[in-house]
Formats: sequence, structure tokens, C-alpha cells
Amino acid sequence: MTSQTTMAEPGQQPGEPGKQGSDDGLQAGLKNRHLSMIAIGGVIGAGLFVGSSAGIAAAGPAILVSYALVGMMVVLVMRMLGEMAAARPTSGSFSAYADQALGRWAGFSIGWLYWFFWVVVLAVEATAGATILEGWVPAVPQWAWALIVMVVLTATNLVSVGSYGEFEFWFAGIKVVAIGAFVVVGLLAVFGVLPGSDNPGAGFAHLTDAGGFFPEGPGAILTGILMVVFSFMGSEIVTLAAGESSNPQRAVSKATNSVIWRIAVFYLGSIFVVLTLLPWNDASIVKDGSYVAALNSIGIPHAGQVMNVIVLTAVLSCLNSGLYTASRMAFSLGRRGDAPQAFARVNKRGVPQAAILSSVVFGFVAVFFNYQWPDTVFQFLLNSSGAVALFVWLVICFTQLRMRGIILREQPEKLVVRMWLFPYLTWATIAMISFVLVYMLTDDAGREQVLLSLLVAALVVTVSLVREARSRKAGATPVE
Repeated sequence: MTSQTTMAEPGQQPGEPGKQGSDDGLQAGLKNRHLSMIAIGGVIGAGLFVGSSAGIAAAGPAILVSYALVGMMVVLVMRMLGEMAAARPTSGSFSAYADQALGRWAGFSIGWLYWFFWVVVLAVEATAGATILEGWVPAVPQWAWALIVMVVLTATNLVSVGSYGEFEFWFAGIKVVAIGAFVVVGLLAVFGVLPGSDNPGAGFAHLTDAGGFFPEGPGAILTGILMVVFSFMGSEIVTLAAGESSNPQRAVSKATNSVIWRIAVFYLGSIFVVLTLLPWNDASIVKDGSYVAALNSIGIPHAGQVMNVIVLTAVLSCLNSGLYTASRMAFSLGRRGDAPQAFARVNKRGVPQAAILSSVVFGFVAVFFNYQWPDTVFQFLLNSSGAVALFVWLVICFTQLRMRGIILREQPEKLVVRMWLFPYLTWATIAMISFVLVYMLTDDAGREQVLLSLLVAALVVTVSLVREARSRKAGATPVE
């Protein structure tokens, strides 16, 4: 296999665009339509379809406030990340920026934690997809379906970045069309103007007719936040993918500016429709799932199977993007000397083959753990990666505080996307994320996630600091 080692060219800043895209060696194979759909669909995970019913049961209609608060937090984080990514597009995204702004230990630590998060997600999503597929074709065991799904998407990512973009374009497109249709049809039924609907069309009455808007008290909003915050993870993928497009600055600017309406329509809009079609305490919301219950209330035939198709699409999309994201983070770490050099090599198609395969191998191992020791080893992996999303957002905030000055000093003309009310909103976002992390310590499930994630983070930071100390002692200059 023909390959080449990708290193920064003389005079090129780490993370600056190389000749063929973002980082030297990676191909600019993603088209504008790919990036547009990755940006729109990246914020819609399977967690929205599967996990929303638990949030509704815990907080009632007030779950809308939980979604709005977390959505606002994501919008602010994406704005900060967009500011940095538009100025310096790179496959390492926030890890590369943390390296430059906070120090090598920060880039190393958050890069590996993010990689770890996504390879665990690979196992979760592969198992979820296999469960649906086994229900359709029971003759094939669940483990075989998980293997088939992983192999197919690995092959897709190995062919070229363009094939990843094409698959994600269609996966995300199906999710977007499905939710858009759900919102439109649901609103028509809410107001009683949908022909043939079985729903009584109560308007907005269900938002308050079962114990008021805060049936479980205002404190339930915080419980809802803990339940919905992780369904937003993935918004930042477009900033990694933009580095492999012909015009990364334009792609990042467009994605950053559109994140508000994406969250408003796909998250708030769809949950609002569910809550207006049915009382929040309707037993079918928990029994069948929020979206299936809403479709059944309208009278959509085979609602469960329709939703299974959509959820499977969301799972495959998440798997596809997770593998892409993990491999590009591994590639960036290898390029900066923070991972094996093999990760920083690309083949003749501009694909980081070793980075992809290493991520898949860990994903396969995690799938095995899920089948062999679901309540011990795999549960530990889940909990120890559970709070990584919040750690990533926190690092993005602190990085942006420093990177704004670096960009203004070195490349002021590239500051085309600016964080609003800097630095006040940045500090406000840091306070919001910190509050969520502290509040998680008061929740039984959340406490274990935070403590185990902190333990893993401490281990990774320690490894980074030891490496730096050894490098200084040996008089070596770390590879950039």
C-alpha cells in the first residue's frame, strides 16, 4: 500500500491548511452538500428518538425548558468553536486549538478523551442497530448484525472521505426529512386540520392540563438537563469534517450560523409536537417511545416500524460519523506526535487507514465487552466516557479565551466568525457547564459518570505530563 507520512511543511503553522485540504495529505473530498447535511444532521442523534420519553416522564412539559437551556449552551459552544475553526481549519479541531492555546498536555488529553468517547459510542450504536435488525431478520444473531454493520461502515470510511460524505448525506437527509415531516404533520393534527387524524386536536391544552407546565416542580428542569445534554453531542463534527472540504472557512461559518434554527426545529420543535399531541403522563410515551406514541395518536399505520427505520438510520449515521470523527482525531494526534506515527500516514486516496482501523478494533473490542460483560466491563466504559462531552465543551471555552488573542495577533484577517459579547458569554458558558457537572454529582447515575470520567481524564493528563517531562529531560522537541 502506498502511503506517506503527513507532517507540517516548513513555515506552516500546526493545524493550518496544507496543499490538499486541511492537513497535508488528507484530500478535500467533501462537497458543499455533504457538509451542509453533516451540519444539519450532526446535531440529531439516536438519543433524540430513543431517550426523549424518559425526559418527558421526569419533567413533563418543562422538559422543553431543559432542551432550550442545553440548546443555548450548545449554540454558544459552537459559536466559540466556529470562531477558531473558521480561522484555522484542521482535522484535530478543538484538540489542535487546545494544544496551541493551553499547552501540549491539553491537546493530548482532550484529543484522546474524545477518541475514547467515540469508540465507546461505536459499540453502543452498533448494538442498538443490531437489535433492530435482529427483530426484522431473527435468523441472523445480534452479534452478527453488529459485525456486519461495523464492517460495512469501516469499508465506506476506508474507500475515501467522499464515500463517508455521501453515506452521511443520505443518512442525515432521511433523519432531517423524517423529523421535518413529523413536525408539520404533528402541528396539523394538533390544530385539528389534518384529514383523517385520530388525534382530538386539543391545541396547546396538553401543555398545562395534566398538573400544569411544571407538574414535577421547577427543579425537574435540572433533572431533565442531565437526561438530554448528551443527545446533543456531535454538533462539533462539522468543524472536523470542514478541514477536508475545498472551502473550510465558508463551511464552518455556514454551520455555525445555522445551529440555532437546527436546534430550534429538530429538538424543540419535535418535542413540542409530542407534548401537544399527548398529555405528558400518557402511559404510551414511556411504553412505546415518545415519537411512536405521537404517531399512533394521529393514526399513522405501522408507526413502530416507521420509527424503527428512522432510528436505524440515525444509528447508522452516528456510527458512520463516529468512526470518521475518531479516526480524524487519531490522525491529528499522530501528526502532532501524541499518537503512534502510523496514525499520521495516509494512503494514496488520502485516507488515514491506520487511524481508521485502530478505532474500529477498539470499537469491536467494546462490542465484545457489551455481549460478554454488559453490566461490569462495558458499563465501566460507558460511565467513564459519560461526562467527556461536557469536558470537551469546557476545554473549547477555555481554549477560545486564549485563541482569540493568538488569532488577532497572528492572522486578524481570518477572524470572520466572532463569539458574541466576548469574553462575557464565554465565561457564562463555562459557569453553565460547570454547574451541570456539579449538579450531576447530586444524581446517583450522574455521580458515577462524573467521577469515573474524571478518573480517566486524570490518568490521561498524567500520562501527558509524564511524556512532556521526559521529553524535556531528554532535550527532545516534540513533533508537531
